[in-house]
Amino acid sequence: MMKRDRIDIISLGCSKNLVDSERLMKRLSDLGFEVAHDAREVTGSTVVVNTCGFIGDAKEESINTILKFAQAKTEGRIRHLYVMGCLSERYLKELQGELPEVDRFYGKFDWDRLITDLQKPQPSTLPYDRIVTTPSHYAYVKISEGCNRFCAFCAIPLITGRHTSRPIDEILAEVKMLTGRGVKEFNVIAQDLSSYGTDLYGEMRLAELIDRMAQLPGVEWIRLHYAYPTQFPYDILPVMARHSNVCKYLDIALQHISDNVLANMRRHIDKRQTIELIERIRSEVPGIHLRTTMMVGFPGEGEAEFEELLQFVRDARFERLGAFAYCEEDDTYAQKHYADDIPQEVKEQRLDRLMAEQEAIALELNEAKIGTTLRVIIDREEDDYYIGRSEYDSPEVDPEVLVTKGRTLPIGQFVDVEITDAMPFELIAKPI
Repeated sequence: MMKRDRIDIISLGCSKNLVDSERLMKRLSDLGFEVAHDAREVTGSTVVVNTCGFIGDAKEESINTILKFAQAKTEGRIRHLYVMGCLSERYLKELQGELPEVDRFYGKFDWDRLITDLQKPQPSTLPYDRIVTTPSHYAYVKISEGCNRFCAFCAIPLITGRHTSRPIDEILAEVKMLTGRGVKEFNVIAQDLSSYGTDLYGEMRLAELIDRMAQLPGVEWIRLHYAYPTQFPYDILPVMARHSNVCKYLDIALQHISDNVLANMRRHIDKRQTIELIERIRSEVPGIHLRTTMMVGFPGEGEAEFEELLQFVRDARFERLGAFAYCEEDDTYAQKHYADDIPQEVKEQRLDRLMAEQEAIALELNEAKIGTTLRVIIDREEDDYYIGRSEYDSPEVDPEVLVTKGRTLPIGQFVDVEITDAMPFELIAKPI
């Protein structure tokens, strides 16, 4: 049965999008609406789709989701359909012409106009307040928007614009608010962590932010996502080493190692500098787990360049690695200046070979943990195991720790476990 005062929010794409959805939900809730996020069954009269426009698969998922609810509106199962986020920021005119069933489109930054379009006054909600949709013990904290890097393959600066940092005091106020609601783990996110503060303060201030955040009562874990390798803020490393609640974890997308490919990608870093960066990070933060992303099939990647990438992955032995095949994106530097002439089947073969190498590395690194003790946070309970994560594991993207049921383990609490077995992307443990 359709509920007139319920609004269903469908959030697609990355965790940065999720934060926007959570902020919108808080505003709507403060106005008296019942709000639901990614519900299994949509029962509200209004649906808001928060779209992703990053790569082809994400754009396709966004379009299919909009079409699904456009059909629901045509059939009278919902009354209103609104679309916001990255896809509508980038393709507003095209979407308006092709999807007349959508009542209104919003971009990445004007989504709060939805409130006035619902003929409601803007609530007095704090700008960073939100309804956390993740398990209540962890949350994402977005510290900036946009990117000034303009890598050849990437459309994100075309969508989100220039890098814009949030003030330190506002971020700390948000963290204090969330700890007051029981959040223990903070996954700090941005398109480019390395540039944090440069626009507001004239210098990189990531280290100061994390140092101050780590000293707040109730902050048990801080995890850093999406640093950029060029002009890396090295002063963050002693902060990570000094604070036990700053996870020994860093997500830093390297994309490639061949000087030729890196130059074509406009990454402004070379192989030697990349290797020196990794060595310094691991030297200053012993035990750190590095997550990176690699791209195969970018223009200029011949067999020699791909073999160079494979050997680099073997040598670097990243604890966490994801990869994807290059896909040409509209209006990017690469789309305008390079021919996408590597056959798709070659890209897929290279991707499979790279991930096979990483799977073997991941298994060896996990097997080395057998017999060791890890502190994990329990996310949920399943039939045979409690599912937890260590400081080296970010939600949804990294391995999980399957803890055998020997006693009751409260969800959202920390527990020490002994690792008893290992698979490439999971650990088995027993509580101590």
